Amino acid sequence: MSGHSKWHNIRIKKMKMDQLRGRLFSKLSREIMVAARLGGIDPEANPRLRLAISKAKEAGMPSENIERLLKRASGTAEEVRYEEVTYEGYGPAGVALMIEVLTDNRNRAAQEIRAILSRNGGTLAEAGSCSWLFERKGILLIPKGEVDEDTALSIAIEAGAEDVKTDDPDNYEIITAPEDLEDVKDAFEKEGIKVASADLTMLPKTTVRVEGKEAMAVLRLMELLEEQEDVQRVYANFDIPDEIMSAASQ
Repeated sequence: MSGHSKWHNIRIKKMKMDQLRGRLFSKLSREIMVAARLGGIDPEANPRLRLAISKAKEAGMPSENIERLLKRASGTAEEVRYEEVTYEGYGPAGVALMIEVLTDNRNRAAQEIRAILSRNGGTLAEAGSCSWLFERKGILLIPKGEVDEDTALSIAIEAGAEDVKTDDPDNYEIITAPEDLEDVKDAFEKEGIKVASADLTMLPKTTVRVEGKEAMAVLRLMELLEEQEDVQRVYANFDIPDEIMSAASQ
């Protein structure tokens, strides 16, 4: 699996579920509100909102919470307005970072992210410095216990997937164009096959091999950035040995 996928799975396992749920609900709530305001409150006509609601349900967010968010998004009452910002930077060993933010205070978010980077061997970079190293894709994880490899490949390709990776011991990693993510997900679900996760991501075009203390420093920086309240997602182009990734999950 790609480094970012490994890191995502490690973070899910490592964090206490009550702490994870509290922070995750806050981030998902922001995403639902922004998606609804930008594209309307009908999930069928708003792919971004449909994905946000799906992720919220997967995380265990109660349906009444989701409905309340949609009502707020469609109302005229003055609400906190979140701005989408993507910051770019570098971590230890020159690892490129893309930091996606939803914030009601751009200056505060920039200051806090800059501080986290500078204290942990990183730097904030100018717009465009790192974005060319990544490309937007959809990514699905299908548990290998749900389906055999030939069937998974057939369903994915027929539904329009771009690539299927099989090297992870637990999941098939299916890569799609962003606009095809929901179609591929639906194709598996129609066959009664569980989809472990489905999300839009930024995949690195090239990676930086990082080992030893620098690798641990990179993982620590990722953790600190993800814990910042305005940060929705962090993407990086590191390639860290499996044994170090496994040690980080302990």
